[in-house]
Amino acid sequence: MTMMTDDLQLTMLASKAAAGLARTLVAERLRKWGCTHIADAALLVTAELIANAAEAVRGKEIKFRFSRDATGVLLEVWDSSPLPPTPKPAEDLTLETLDLSEENWDNNGGWGLPLVQALATECGYTPAPTGGKWVWAQLKI
Repeated sequence: MTMMTDDLQLTMLASKAAAGLARTLVAERLRKWGCTHIADAALLVTAELIANAAEAVRGKEIKFRFSRDATGVLLEVWDSSPLPPTPKPAEDLTLETLDLSEENWDNNGGWGLPLVQALATECGYTPAPTGGKWVWAQLKI
């Protein structure tokens, strides 16, 4: 994918606020590009990739890039962890199998990467030559 002059590149602290900041900037860029028809998918993918990076390297630096070409957009997030992203295996979840006990309340996550895989045209990760990894997802326009 060729970088354009209006691509978005951002370095930020890996925190709970990072996903919201990135989503806001992506929403604005999609409006500018006339691509609001893919906003729902792009904003969800952005939030998931940023949240995963923030979880992997809490309090450290992460990088976010958002670019486009004639066929689609590319979302990329770098973090310094060498560990590859690991999607949670798909399973049928019902109210009976959902663990809502007090000690596990709001801890039934881990479904972000399968969502990214379902929404993206392509996705994956690339080890960075200087350390860490880039996790990326491409969406068609």
